[in-house]
Amino acid sequence: MAFLLNRRAFFIIMKKYFFYLFITAYAINARAQDGFQRTDKGTVYKMLTHNTGERIKLNDVVTFQVIQKTEKDSILFSTYTTGTPAQTQVAPTGDLMDIFPLMTIKDSVLIKVPTDSIFKTQEDKRPHFLPKGSNLLFIMKVEKVQSLSEAMAERDKMLAEEKALMAKYEADEAANTNKYIASHKLIFTTTPSGLKYKITKASQKRKPLAGDTVFVNYTGRTLDGKVFDSSVAAEGTKAGLQRPVDSYQPFQMVVGHGEVIPGWDEGLLLLNEGAKATLMIPSKLAYAEKGAGDAIKPFSTLLFDVELVKVKTGKHTTVKHTPVNSTVKKPAAKKPVAAKKKS
Repeated sequence: MAFLLNRRAFFIIMKKYFFYLFITAYAINARAQDGFQRTDKGTVYKMLTHNTGERIKLNDVVTFQVIQKTEKDSILFSTYTTGTPAQTQVAPTGDLMDIFPLMTIKDSVLIKVPTDSIFKTQEDKRPHFLPKGSNLLFIMKVEKVQSLSEAMAERDKMLAEEKALMAKYEADEAANTNKYIASHKLIFTTTPSGLKYKITKASQKRKPLAGDTVFVNYTGRTLDGKVFDSSVAAEGTKAGLQRPVDSYQPFQMVVGHGEVIPGWDEGLLLLNEGAKATLMIPSKLAYAEKGAGDAIKPFSTLLFDVELVKVKTGKHTTVKHTPVNSTVKKPAAKKPVAAKKKS
């Protein structure tokens, strides 16, 4: 367990200093051996493959794969594993600027970085698998070399394609929602955010304020009628939800604090204690393009039948709005789909 904790601490350190390693010159005293060479600035490296072609130039944008490992071949980080290669623009200064001009597309290189340089001012954070005098090894392979204008054009094209795709998904969702409303002959009130709601049981008791604790019974379903969560035993059993019977009870939360999906925070503040309502929550106020598990697909409008069972006065604050199109994480077990987000 200690080893795991040390490794985790090391990952945190390396995430902070990863690009620092590539732009900072190191004082390397090891002599070149086993095919290793040293640049004028002291970077120790060995070319693993060396292709013909135009060399990388100042201001080029380089896309490359990188593996970070110990001298005993324990892999600490790999872009092959994350699935996202690294990218950087070649600058006039920095450690890698010694290496990039020696390379072209599809070239690969091994670079040694002394761990004593990394932990020089934080020796207490050095993990046992990187002892004094050891080196970190970086294996890099150049996948793409572009001029700055080429890289910017590629980025702009990708952003435009993503925007067009998002617009299509949102249009499809709106069409499905309107079709559902028409086919079921529903009448909703729509708020400026896009939340739709219908009071099914009115109440004259007070409305909650942001910061109050509320207790809510609910049943959530998708537009195709599938119940994905409920706090009501009869509804959960009918839908075949796999949860203990004693877990069915009103859901408790602090309203207006961003603990739940935005559609819940907004909708519950519209209700009086004791009232019941149906909330139709568009995906931008729920789980957006990410969805939530197998039950809730990306860009899913959700329906919640809710009952505001009780309001307990709390510390009143300004309503905390979650930005539209933000990612809302799947809640913890035994919490409703609208429940607290994981930090």
